Parts: sequence; C-alpha cells; structure tokens
Amino acid sequence: MAGTGDDWAAQTAGTIERVVGSVRGKTTEPLERFARILVYGLVAAILGVTALVLLAIVVVRALDIAIPGPVWSAHVVAGGIFTVGGLLLWRKRSV
Repeated sequence: MAGTGDDWAAQTAGTIERVVGSVRGKTTEPLERFARILVYGLVAAILGVTALVLLAIVVVRALDIAIPGPVWSAHVVAGGIFTVGGLLLWRKRSV
C-alpha cells in the first residue's frame, strides 16, 4: 500500500499537466498566432506604404530630369501615370 500514494500523486500531476496543456493549446497558441499575423501584417503594410511613397518620389524626380521645363510638368505626367494605373486597377476590382 505504500506505492499507492506515489501513484496517486503521479496520476494527479499528470492529469493537471494534461488539462493545463489542453487549455493552453485552445487559448494561448491561437492568440499567439493571431498576434504574430497582426504584427507581421502591420510591418508589411508600413513597409509597403513606404515603398510606394519612395517609388512616387523616384518617378517624379526621374521625370523632372527627363522632361525639360518646370517641375510641375513632371508632376502632371506622374499624376497621369498614377491615375491611369489606378483606373486600370479600379476596372479589375471585384464587386
């Protein structure tokens, strides 16, 4: 009968460990996955917006060098390019 107490303690500890692991698997792990997706998504969005802004700056600067005259002509051409691109994307959207 001396071994029965040890088995009971081991069984209880094993049961508690299983329950805690199950609860963690159903609560903490999905939340960690969601938080990771959210953080990486925000970083990707910020980097994407930054890349688009830098692309717009590069396009205007390149057009300013390529087109003689005042800088507003480069802005008009770049605006036209971005407008046409936006209209093409608008036509491809799904309603």
